[in-house]
Amino acid sequence: MQKKALKKTLNNFLNNHLVLSGTITRTRRLDSPSGIAHVVITVEHKSQRQEVEMLRNVYCLIQVILSGPRFNSVANKLQAGVQVDVEGFLSLQQGRNGQNRLVLHAENVELKT
Repeated sequence: MQKKALKKTLNNFLNNHLVLSGTITRTRRLDSPSGIAHVVITVEHKSQRQEVEMLRNVYCLIQVILSGPRFNSVANKLQAGVQVDVEGFLSLQQGRNGQNRLVLHAENVELKT
């Protein structure tokens, strides 16, 4: 396999980018042991999509982690009931109970008005 083709193949496997719209159902703030400020929101998404010529109801509830000072300007506005567009990457997080869950680490968040 040529180097360009191999690089393209590897890049296809390395993509991890999600854009999701929804409504905030819960918000909390915390600081990591290293002192980084985090805002953790839970976003509820509801939509309908076409799949195999049928309409499918789509629903998910996902925890979104906003880390660092770049989110300070919107942190106070991120409250239950607010609609947002969130863009970021997915990662596995292990909870205190040992259960793994998929979370979205935000790279950008926009409030919908």
